[in-house]
Amino acid sequence: MTFTNKAASEMKTRIGRLTDSANVNDFVCTIHGFCGKFLRSELFRMGFPKGFSVIDEPDATVLAKQVMEEYGLDRTKMTAKQFLANVAYVKEHKEYVGDLMVPQLLGGEVKAGATGYEQPFLAFIGRQLKSFALDFSDLINFTIYLLNNYDEARSAWQDRLNYIMVDEAQDCNDRDWTIVDILSRKHNNLFIVGDPDQCIYEWRGARPKAFVDFYADHEIILNENYRSTPNILGVANSIISHNRVRIKKDLFTEHPEGRIVLHYHGKSDEDEAEWTATQIASMIKEGARPDDFAILYRAAYLSRPIEQALMREKIKYTMWGGTRFFERKEIKDAIAYMKLLVTGDDLSFIRIINYPSRKFGKASLQKLQAIADIQKQPLLTALRMNIATKDFNKAPLRDFLRLLDDADLFRLTHSISDLFDYMLNHSGLMDELRADEDEERLENVIELASSIEYYETEHKDDEDLSLEKYLQDIALYTNADYRKDGAAVKLMTIHQSKGLEFPYVFVGGLTEGIFPNHRAIRERRKTAEEEERRLMYVAVTRAERMLFLTESEGFSNAIKGAKYPSRFLTEIGDGLVEVEGDMDPTLLELTKDMVRRITDETQPKAIAGFAVGDRVAHRVFGEGTVVEAFPERDAYKVEFEKSQRNLVGRVLTKA
Repeated sequence: MTFTNKAASEMKTRIGRLTDSANVNDFVCTIHGFCGKFLRSELFRMGFPKGFSVIDEPDATVLAKQVMEEYGLDRTKMTAKQFLANVAYVKEHKEYVGDLMVPQLLGGEVKAGATGYEQPFLAFIGRQLKSFALDFSDLINFTIYLLNNYDEARSAWQDRLNYIMVDEAQDCNDRDWTIVDILSRKHNNLFIVGDPDQCIYEWRGARPKAFVDFYADHEIILNENYRSTPNILGVANSIISHNRVRIKKDLFTEHPEGRIVLHYHGKSDEDEAEWTATQIASMIKEGARPDDFAILYRAAYLSRPIEQALMREKIKYTMWGGTRFFERKEIKDAIAYMKLLVTGDDLSFIRIINYPSRKFGKASLQKLQAIADIQKQPLLTALRMNIATKDFNKAPLRDFLRLLDDADLFRLTHSISDLFDYMLNHSGLMDELRADEDEERLENVIELASSIEYYETEHKDDEDLSLEKYLQDIALYTNADYRKDGAAVKLMTIHQSKGLEFPYVFVGGLTEGIFPNHRAIRERRKTAEEEERRLMYVAVTRAERMLFLTESEGFSNAIKGAKYPSRFLTEIGDGLVEVEGDMDPTLLELTKDMVRRITDETQPKAIAGFAVGDRVAHRVFGEGTVVEAFPERDAYKVEFEKSQRNLVGRVLTKA
């Protein structure tokens, strides 16, 4: 069993080469894939037909919207995505299969404990049962329920599976380990493969410590690396050695030494990005291919200056598993508000007239479009001319026109960045992004605000500095001409790079607070710090021939303060990197001071002692109620208005 269909397919192919292909059975698969096969054989015991369906995310979203409508849940206050997150939380933490689903399927009584489930969740489960449908969480949970409660099924499968191998076992969560443990109890032939130094999904349930603590009759350390040069491995080894939850190993290789790892210190985000683009352009001229290069970063918003620098150098690039910065929805929405002020164009109007919601749907837009066609006017002008009519004389639309009028006056006496801030806050766009609880989208808009401030600084002496000029200049970065086929530099987050390799790798944004991420460290302390270090290890070990580490000074809106080099750069052994750029040596001392301060902040404090029912407050999630308490571990489950969270007591205060 492994974690991706791609890996399972590759294993089948390789096993087929080593043996007669007819000897490759159907149980070289993902864990979810195994559960699907198991349930097709055994789910009849719980009253399910053999032909049950599996619902994916779009299907689940349709069900969620139906339930939200049925219970009158305001989707401006809770999105379908948030509703499904709550469903997933319940499915992960409660015994809903035995409490709710099995009794209904077998015509029995719903267990008394089921009274603790909220009605919308019960309705969601009911709609699933009506269609005999399971989601991905159900595949795992039904398998565990059957193995635990049906002796005949458990015994048959334990007999059938003489040998079990789990690939990428460091990424197993508690439920995965439960399935593996039950299935392997009879023959005790369990073989796990993995690298706890590459566990980067602990934040979503992976348990690297379970791998590290696994008692094996025989242990094989695979520490010869066939990808990277000794210089690159020296950096990787010196960084990861600072982690405690790991199996000690030092990677080595028979490859030649190769080029020393370069660390570039820039004076700004733009300087850092420009250096990266210049290096790539120079190496391409010397014969390297664009697709030999990968640029990795901790968070998606960090791609913005890199993309702009690559475009200036006319270097083709592609976003791996993501969207170009200026093509992301939240960026196009924010720019559309500004563009509408200048051009009054229909495309911008259509994009934002109902975002955030102003109760102006397709039917209203069609009516306005018909009037605009007759009057031969843009949609915005048509709305202004007909705002007093029955169809359009509504408060949200009048407020929208007033916003544009007020913003037009505001921009006469204020900077572009001030105007952008004004539009974000007065349009409701910023509130919408915060309510959505999608931190990446919020970070992207904050990064756009930073880029506008930088643009103003760079063009402060221009006589024609204006909103019109800014919009014309950034049109370059939204130009679809850059979508070309052929070899291209790959940009991606480090999480997306896992399992990939490239001749030349740039790891950017190595700023303390951004990478490692201080928010994660404050919430999960040492656990998060070690996971961030493993993420750095993954980034470094993607490189085959050359590795470039870059960071810059200045001010960051993301961390609300001055930028200092990442602690990971201070952990690299002497002589393993060559530094370029004019870096004040005191910056590294300031990094160490910041690390000490964060460490002090995240040390376990005196137990807060909250009890079930206490009202508490969190700086991000607001006020909530403690629903489960484990004071001896300073751990609490808190019900907030839009979500449930597991939190340590030190981040909570009495409400």
